Amino acid sequence: MANVPAELKYTKEHEWVKVEGKVAIVGITDYAQGELGDIVFVELPSVGDSVVQMKPFGTIEAVKAVSDMYAPVSGKVVEVNAALDDDPMIINRDPYGDGWMLKIEFSNATEIEQLLDATGYNSVIG
Repeated sequence: MANVPAELKYTKEHEWVKVEGKVAIVGITDYAQGELGDIVFVELPSVGDSVVQMKPFGTIEAVKAVSDMYAPVSGKVVEVNAALDDDPMIINRDPYGDGWMLKIEFSNATEIEQLLDATGYNSVIG
């Protein structure tokens, strides 16, 4: 059974969000990394880029598949996890901690409210 922390928000596309002030920390869920298998490459936007809610912000390549990742909120990228360039399998080992992907200074707080809570995400992954 996948780990779904209660304090986070989620998308149906398997991204998680942790809100700290006006910044959303974003990664992919434990369920998603488990379904993908060993992650070999992650393409992320650059600091300063803009992202739009539910539009692709990057790709993730694993042994089993290549998938788009979708921005859970709109805003400006203020930090990316550079450690993933050298070791993308950090996501497999610690998807909710060291495996975070980017930080977005969100422009519309109501978008956070549209995301799933842990119960809603659990119903998506069944």
